[in-house]
Formats: sequence, structure tokens, C-alpha cells
Amino acid sequence: MTDARGKYRIQSVSEMTGVAAATLRAWERRYGIPIPARTSSSYRVYSDVDIEMIRRLRVLCDGGMSPSEAARLILDEGDTPQPTPPSLDSTDPFAPMRASLVRAVELFDPRQLDRELDRATALGTATTIVEQVLRPVLVQIGQAWHDGHMSIAQEHLATEAITAATRRLLGLVQPDGDAPTILLACFADDEHGYATVALGVHLATWGWRVVILGARTPPAAIKYAAEELEPQLIGMSCTAKMTPQRARELVQQYADAVGDIPWIVGGFGVSQVAPLVLASGGHVSDDFHPKTLRAMLDGIARPTKARR
Repeated sequence: MTDARGKYRIQSVSEMTGVAAATLRAWERRYGIPIPARTSSSYRVYSDVDIEMIRRLRVLCDGGMSPSEAARLILDEGDTPQPTPPSLDSTDPFAPMRASLVRAVELFDPRQLDRELDRATALGTATTIVEQVLRPVLVQIGQAWHDGHMSIAQEHLATEAITAATRRLLGLVQPDGDAPTILLACFADDEHGYATVALGVHLATWGWRVVILGARTPPAAIKYAAEELEPQLIGMSCTAKMTPQRARELVQQYADAVGDIPWIVGGFGVSQVAPLVLASGGHVSDDFHPKTLRAMLDGIARPTKARR
């Protein structure tokens, strides 16, 4: 702490929030969140409000929202982050469904939650349901847990149920016939795999046969899957904070595991490994979000056919 008003240097903020200092600087540069004060020596100093904004941004990204979208949401809310209540906007046809899902989690009623998820998955296309219902609900519940409004048990119940529902949607939209294969996995230290499943739904509608290995995928698993499946592309999510030595070791091991197969790494923690991935012949996506990823994927390895 640099003074009694609660200002902190960037390394302290990184330790407090679990967000790498390089990522904090990137968020400031790209999205204007937060914009810390500067000392006379030009050192960044962060306030308590800045720290809450960073934590909020990380929770939203953990839930699968792109950093740019999360930053816009937080800036629209004002300087002091507040819990996001269920939207009841009558112009939003999915608002009642989101509210029903959140209510089932609040009641800690697994059967009701499963019934509501079954209803939700019948309301539109797979990608629409993922982006307009499932992902926003998961982000909202994650924020509610972070703010102390829900228990860790409620958050885990929601995460498991929503991930299972998203996997069911993925099974429904997987392409038939001889489609190109993309292998999706998370770095070995990453505990959350929902974002890869949600992304898989989009990829399947674009004509990719999606295979997901999930959270905490070790390099040996990537090597085995690459040799057995011979995918056209491998995508990996990186969100966990790592030491520089751990990052170097993992990237080198993953680079060896993928062999000659094109690979891409994304996620809000990608800044800590981006130079290593690029130096190893891989590709990097800042946010791993469908809206910004499709053109990049087409440039790396284009599927032979697409579905809409």
C-alpha cells in the first residue's frame, strides 16, 4: 500500500487479483479498465475501486465473456461494480428463462434446474442459447458467488449443470460425415473448461468435428489425442496464472505434443504465454471469443464444409 487511501502498486494488485501484471497493462491499454493513477515517477497505483473492477473483469472472463465485452459491461455499470440482477427487460425474449435458471440455483434445486435447462435448450438455435442464456447465467452466478450472494455449492451446481447442457447442445450440432476435426483442451493448470465447450458449439456449426479433452489437460494427453485423431487444428485455453518457469515448461511440452498440427492458444491469461507460443510456431488469440476467432481459424486451417 502506497498511502492511506488504499492505493497499490501493480505487482501487489497482481498478487491480490490473480491477474498477471502484463494482462493488467494490456486491459488498461486496450479497454481502458481500470485507468490507475500515476506517481511522480510514473508508477501505476491502483485504488480499492480499481481492484474491484479487475476482480469483476476476471470473473466475467472466467465465465466465458471476452475481455472487451466484459470491460464494456463494467464501464456501463459505472465506477462501483454492483451485482448484476436478472434482466427482466420485456424486449429480451430470453430474460425470463435466465431469471428462472438463476432462481433454481438460488433455491439449490437440482431437479428444477435440470427442468429449466431442458426448457432453455428448446428455445432457439444452439449458438443462440449458449450466448443469450447459458453463458450469461453462468457469468451472473459466478459474480454472485464472488460478491458473497451465493455459496460455492450453488456455483458448482450451476457450473456442472450448465456445462452438461452445453455439451448436449454440442452433440446435437456436431457435423455429419467426413468433417475436419478440431481438438479443444485447457492448459494443465486450468480448472474451468466451460469456455471450450461453449466455443465448441460455435465451431460445430461452422463445420468442425469438435473433440474436447476438458480442464487440466496435460501435454501427454494432447500428444496421444493428436496422434490418434490427427486433427486439423488444436485449440487450447489458458486462464490460470503461472510462474514464468511453469509457462516455459508447459508451452515447450505442448509444442512438442502437437507436432506439425497447427495450434492456437487463447483465453484471458494468454498474455503470459503469448511470446512463448508464437516462438514455438503456435498462434495466439487475445480473447478466444467466437466473434473474433472465426476469421483467424479460417486463416489457419479452413474446414471443408460449414453448417449454419
